Amino acid sequence: MARSLSVRGAIAIASAVLLADIATKAAVVAFIPLRVYHPLTPWFNLGHWLNPGAAFSFLAQAGGWQRGFFIAVGLVASVFLCRLISRPNTGALERAGYAGILGGALGNVVDRVLRGAVVDWLDFHWGGWHWPAFNVADIGITLGAAALVFGSLRAAPSRAAASGVRP
Repeated sequence: MARSLSVRGAIAIASAVLLADIATKAAVVAFIPLRVYHPLTPWFNLGHWLNPGAAFSFLAQAGGWQRGFFIAVGLVASVFLCRLISRPNTGALERAGYAGILGGALGNVVDRVLRGAVVDWLDFHWGGWHWPAFNVADIGITLGAAALVFGSLRAAPSRAAASGVRP
């Protein structure tokens, strides 16, 4: 990755994640009936599931109030992420991480507004064990968080050296 990433570049990353998420979910909704899946490999299914909750179906059975709550959380987080992206001292990896999270958060907000729940369609499994189904928005959020963790771990030795502390 380049040494710097402009705010415009970060918005392009967030937009790419958001648009890819919207497009893939629209295709899933159009071509795969709800709760139907198609095994593609011994360890991967392409399917169509709705998750009214959050990660790992957290609050999925909460009775409906969670829709507005998760929309509000997603919008507040998006505003906060935009502020973090636009800070002049934000590094490239950090800015890219925030952008991935922003695109994913907005993708899931769009789903909650349009459908009342998030469309999940990627189902990985092994034997009798299934990872919770997920989507492109979740990938953006996960890769964005990984970029932030990697960036902070990479920066830790240089901060320690600058402060005179030995790791």
